[in-house]
Amino acid sequence: MNHTTTIQHPGEDKSNDLRQRVARTEPLAQRTYTSSLALLDKSAGSYHWTPEGRKLADFSSGVLVANLGHNPTRWWKRVFDYLGVSNLDESQEYTVAAPLTAYNAVSSLEVRANERLLANMQAAPGGRRMEQVLWAASGSEAVQKALWACLAHDKKRSVIVATRGGFHGKKGLAGAVTGSETDKERDPRVKFVSFPKVECAEVELRKQPLDLEPYQQELEKLSNEVGDRLSCLITEPYLGGGGSYHPQPEYLQLLQKFCRDHGAAFILDEIQANFGRTGPMYAYTHYGVEPDIVCLGKGLGNGVPVAAAVGRADIFQALHYGEGSDTWSANPLSCAAVLATLDEFESTDVLARGQALAPIIEEGLLRLKSTGVIEKVRGEGCVWGIECAACGSHEPEEVANAVVEACYLGDQQGRAIHLLGPLAGKVIRISPPLTMQPDELREYLDAMHGILASLRLKLR
Repeated sequence: MNHTTTIQHPGEDKSNDLRQRVARTEPLAQRTYTSSLALLDKSAGSYHWTPEGRKLADFSSGVLVANLGHNPTRWWKRVFDYLGVSNLDESQEYTVAAPLTAYNAVSSLEVRANERLLANMQAAPGGRRMEQVLWAASGSEAVQKALWACLAHDKKRSVIVATRGGFHGKKGLAGAVTGSETDKERDPRVKFVSFPKVECAEVELRKQPLDLEPYQQELEKLSNEVGDRLSCLITEPYLGGGGSYHPQPEYLQLLQKFCRDHGAAFILDEIQANFGRTGPMYAYTHYGVEPDIVCLGKGLGNGVPVAAAVGRADIFQALHYGEGSDTWSANPLSCAAVLATLDEFESTDVLARGQALAPIIEEGLLRLKSTGVIEKVRGEGCVWGIECAACGSHEPEEVANAVVEACYLGDQQGRAIHLLGPLAGKVIRISPPLTMQPDELREYLDAMHGILASLRLKLR
């Protein structure tokens, strides 16, 4: 079914025309399904505007990317300053500035980005092992390069352990460690272990101690099966694509201890969690672990595509010339964006602002349960998930899509909200920029409550 040809919204002539045109010119596989298929024409701060000029509060941060908000002026100025294009002379055919590609070469911006990122990560509790940066153009590529390095580090160790329900990408080994062993034909080197879900399903329950014994037994059973072939273990600080499950810190600490005891590398995929999303700059600080490799992305460049695997030099140095390279990794534009983003986080109170939003989000989302549309709420910092309930004859998955569309269309006061398509079928992520104004966040959470209460009446 070609969803893009069926999604049309009243009063959106320009957007509807563009939806039809994109359906003709792009395959369906280009994007994930969402019942709104929003046309985003312009963005600033915590808001988008459609081609019709309708304003949408962005509760997605562009899939956890725009932690600083969309198009921050000072950030853009810093990017341009790093590139050397602040004062363009249009009378000149070319401008002397940083190259936009530096393949098979090194740019000074790359060196500066390496040093700044490593210093920032090492300064955070848990960052002692951050010694080198292996750049990538996307998060899944960063994961794949981290896994390649671990396998190359000790060729006698070929087994990769991943936690069930995670999302690490769709490409190669990154796809192989995503989901579980039952999803599709798997790389035989990949084994899966359980990730806590039931025990930490609600905000209140997450504060309770976790019984680690079942997880310990599962890990030891796996160890007995694979012996000294264990290369590495990869997990996320929380299951994002898997339905927004946030474990107690002791679970990740158990995984790290298991890796240390068995000589395996501990990889933390922070692509969705880095740069303040869970509270501190990096989730490894929040969870009290010291990974061997951390995968970064999304918020790392605040909208400019960039990712990286950062970690132990001895692991990365197992890869030889060309084995971790590609056309766009460490390109100067991405490095400039990383430097500008680090500038903002290091010189402003953006982390404190994000942390101040957390209790506002929690309170507003827990209130949504009174509408009867939302059954469960879970999350931390500025990344949350709301699990939809069955309503009347409508299954939770149908309700979730109805919530996305209803929020996009907005309330009678014109307050509308941009949400991504549901995670794991029935969970909607709530992740506004860390810089959203508290009063505006409260206003739109209140609007969301009214929208969902009205939707409940329609779904009965």
